[in-house]
Order: sequence, then structure tokens, then C-alpha cells
Amino acid sequence: MSKLVLKGLGKSFGKTPAVQDVSLSIAQGEFVSLLGPSGCGKTTTLRMIAGFMRPTTGTIAVNGVVLSSPEHSQPPEKRGMSMIFQSYAIWPNMTVGENVAFGLKLRKMPGSELKRRVDKILEVVQLAHLRDRYPAELSGGQQQRVALARSIVIEPDVLLLDEPLSNLDANLREEMRSEIRRLHDEFKITTVYVTHDQAEAMVTSDRIVVMNHGRIEQVDDPVSLYNRPQSRFVAGFIGRTNFLEGRVHGGTIVFPGFTAAAGLFPGAADLAGNVTFSVRPQNVALHHAMPADTSNGWILTGQIVERSYLGEYWDYVVQPDNSDIRLRAAAPPLDIHDIGTRVWAEIDPRRIAHIPGPRG
Repeated sequence: MSKLVLKGLGKSFGKTPAVQDVSLSIAQGEFVSLLGPSGCGKTTTLRMIAGFMRPTTGTIAVNGVVLSSPEHSQPPEKRGMSMIFQSYAIWPNMTVGENVAFGLKLRKMPGSELKRRVDKILEVVQLAHLRDRYPAELSGGQQQRVALARSIVIEPDVLLLDEPLSNLDANLREEMRSEIRRLHDEFKITTVYVTHDQAEAMVTSDRIVVMNHGRIEQVDDPVSLYNRPQSRFVAGFIGRTNFLEGRVHGGTIVFPGFTAAAGLFPGAADLAGNVTFSVRPQNVALHHAMPADTSNGWILTGQIVERSYLGEYWDYVVQPDNSDIRLRAAAPPLDIHDIGTRVWAEIDPRRIAHIPGPRG
């Protein structure tokens, strides 16, 4: 049995739909992220799961028991869930230890068991030495750990996180997303995580739910989502990509300014008519001369029209001959091409994705 099930979930504000026909099953101990741009419905979905909003349509069930429907919505405090907000919402007048113990005291847990649980979770989140500090004396990352500890210590059925790292700087966000995943691996609490940051979702999640205009675009594990996007929106939102649009003509794909052998693409048998491919920049290799072996790649010639040095790689933009396409390529730091240089760009058709249909 699934731990958390959303079935046909929808929410409208007046005549404006914010969430439409969202259906999702989350297994016990699974970490699932709701990912998408601002206004896509991910936070509204989370707030319905938490019980802060009643759905307009559909149901929410935990352990087979319906908690929310248009007719009835169980209040948040009776759902056995914990929620972490963007602002952390820890009590400024309580110490770290008191904040973490707060939920256990509300549940009237015996003192010895309460102390054992608090001691354990403070060790796990590496805050035992700060037990008697107040929130104002902590860094942003330490405050976030307090919020995590307070939510996990009560052993909720479902843990909900609403963009919990958005107030942290880039380096601290990177550290904390790994910390969140580490804590999940230790406690195996069913988790729903809302974010607009692709890297956060990729690092923390077992599966990612990509949302757009209140609907689910695709649900998949991070690797599949990145390498096999099922819509143009997903391909463009998850990481950087180039879109190549062409038309199949016999055994050839005709792109603006160049042609390519259709048979080199693994799914060539399913290609017909107008086609769109997602080509990640790291799958475009640049050469100063025609490669000796061109049997496995799509080759086009052009000029470097832009470049940026980003430390770990060069970000190049190639303008193919006789074409208005601008093809972005990522190259190692020592692979240097000046603006205006003529290059041969090689695309590996085994590492690109065909985007089905006109969605997005």
C-alpha cells in the first residue's frame, strides 16, 4: 500500500485553477520533490497535503485513510505530519534543546524518553554542543538543522518541506541539501519537498514531480528525468539544453543548415515527420578539424560566436554555417576556442533525447 496518495487533486481560487488533476502515489520512506517555476502549483499542492487548504476536487489519503476531499478536510494537527517552512518558524525565546523538544512535550511524552530522543537527534544533526543556545545566536544553516531536528524527532508519518533552503547562500544550500538527504537515509521518513531549484531536487530526491501551470508534466527518478524528458518544458527546465528541430526525410534528418543520418539515433524507427531533439551542451564536442572517425556522430561546421569561462568548463555558442541555430556546447577548461574560430561540432545521437509531441 502507498503511504500517501493524491487522486485527481485540484484547487481553484474563484475561477482561476491553481492545481489541476494531480494524481500521485508515494511509497513508505520515499523522498519525492515537487519541482517547477513560481506559480506552477507546487506549494498549493503541499499546503493541501498539510491540511492548510481544502481541495476543490479530488482526495488526499495517508495509509488508505482519506484526509482531504471537497466535503471534508482533517485539520493539520491531526494528520501526523511535520512541515518545515522557508522561514524555519523556530521559537526565538526557546533554546535549541527546547525547540527540538517542543513537539514531544505537546504529545506528553515521558521525560526520560523525551530526553533520549532529543539527545539522539541533536547528535545526528550535529547540534548537541549548541543545545543551550538561542536561535539568534545560530547561523542560518544551524537554524535549519534545528527545524529539521524538531520535525523529525516526533517521527511523523509524512515530512513536508516548503523551499527550506531558499534563505541560505549558495554554498550553504549545497551543504544543506546533502544534509537533508543524509537525514532521510537515516530515518526513512516519507518526504515531500517543494523547490524551484533543479539541483536541490536532483540531489535529494528518489523521484521528482515536474509541475507546470498546475499540472504534472512528468514524474521520474532524477537520471531518467534528465536523460529522457517527455516534454519540451521538462527538457528545458531540468538543466541546460539545446533544442534541434528538423524533419525526417527518408534515412536523413534535415535540420536548418545541415543534415544528419537518422539511423544513428537509437530510436530512429519511431521518427517521422517533424521532430525535436534535446541536446545537452556536454554532449556537443568541439574540434579544430574534421574528426578522423565520423561514423557514430552528427557533424556540423560553424563558428564560435560567444564564450564564457566558468572555471570547471567553457560555455561556447556555435553558429552553424548557413543556419540561424545557436548551439551551446560545454568543453573542458583546456579545450580553448577563440571567438570567430571555425569549429567542427560533433553531436553524439546516442546521448540525446527525442521530445515527443507538441507539449510545453
